[in-house]
Amino acid sequence: MKVITAYCNLRADECLVNGEVVARREVGSEDSWFKQIYKQQAWVYPKFYKMDMLSQAGYLASELIKRANPGISEAYSDDEIALVFANASSSADTDRRFIQSYEGGGSPSPSLFVYTLPNIVLGEIAILNKWYGENMFAVLPKFVPGFYLDYSRILLASGSRALLGGWLEVTAGSTDVFLFMVEEKESGTEFSEENLLHLSQTVAAY
Repeated sequence: MKVITAYCNLRADECLVNGEVVARREVGSEDSWFKQIYKQQAWVYPKFYKMDMLSQAGYLASELIKRANPGISEAYSDDEIALVFANASSSADTDRRFIQSYEGGGSPSPSLFVYTLPNIVLGEIAILNKWYGENMFAVLPKFVPGFYLDYSRILLASGSRALLGGWLEVTAGSTDVFLFMVEEKESGTEFSEENLLHLSQTVAAY
């Protein structure tokens, strides 16, 4: 049975893993929200600071899922974990900042240009983890659980054994991230439209 073995919700002020809060935003901090999470988790990956917000969000959520699901990388060959992400705004936030770097500075910023495609986040995660399986990034009007189920059937029927998927919408004014890991297990939370929709709306218990 295909089950969701770990998931992460990252929003404007809090970050949850498997429904439990792992970080809350410190409003008075000089660090950005994503940098706060990075430092709180004590990761050491200097490239994080060079990423755009979309890739930083993908990095944080995927690393938190890995931490909640230890041994995930060792359980599969390097081409057996597929990546399927989607959002509504593509890389629009970075695209705007790239245009501003040209208009304001007289020359375009190479460091921003690198991130003017949404699928770059897939490359960042794949390179970090040495996951070289199938991957794709779709641009959809909204989070559609059925999309992930439909596409996963194709991937899991063609050699992939696990799937890291989810919604990755990050703009200057909004953070809406929901990533999940799907594996073949005898028991667990079934990988279904209903469960994806429910987990994507997970809120902290106060």
